[in-house]
Amino acid sequence: QVQLVESGGGSVQAGGSLRLSCADSEYRFSIYCMGWFRQAPGKEREGVVAIGSDGSASYADSVKGRFTISQGNAKNSVYLQMNSLEPEDTAMYYCAADPVPTGRCYYDRIHRVGYWGQGTQVTVSS
Repeated sequence: QVQLVESGGGSVQAGGSLRLSCADSEYRFSIYCMGWFRQAPGKEREGVVAIGSDGSASYADSVKGRFTISQGNAKNSVYLQMNSLEPEDTAMYYCAADPVPTGRCYYDRIHRVGYWGQGTQVTVSS
């Protein structure tokens, strides 16, 4: 089983930064793919970023150059550094994981994988 716990959301002004954390506490092996998707009120889920166990990462165009995902020192943990935040980034952010390969590890499918956490709210004011 995979049990994901996120932290680090909050409210910032446009141009500010936030760092999200996500860790799994249950899975015994290295998770194949982890990442983040977000969902704003009234909008569909949007894949934001994904990183494979080999460290390869992919980003949505809307966040490329502003967001950076990295693997933590602890097994099955990731961080998302979000800089130059914009009001359009306001959403609930969910950490997601695909423990075994069910497809490629890429940002545009991370919102369709099998496990995600409870979410953490990010609010950016103008």
